[in-house]
Amino acid sequence: MKAEQAVAGGEQGQAEAMTQLQEIPNIGPRMAEDLLKLGVSRLEDAAGRDPDEMYHELCALDAKRHDPCVRDVFAAVVSHAEGHLARPWWEFTPERKAREAKAGRERS
Repeated sequence: MKAEQAVAGGEQGQAEAMTQLQEIPNIGPRMAEDLLKLGVSRLEDAAGRDPDEMYHELCALDAKRHDPCVRDVFAAVVSHAEGHLARPWWEFTPERKAREAKAGRERS
């Protein structure tokens, strides 16, 4: 699904959503496009979402594995959408890496 298909109002609606999304800390044009692909056209749409699921959905939509830091950006957006103070995306990296390490140990 293309980003423009995810927003009502055609090109104007997409442009407005892109502008709104880029007002979210950590979000530039590329990440705004990715959020639109996932049906997130405003900050409130990210509340309650699972950053891991968002990451895997984006990888499936694009038929490629994205850098894991994209998941950390999603975590920052979801956290902010849920009312927490905005934090840089890289502050979410240690949590992800610890979870991945634990999952790897559990599979061994």
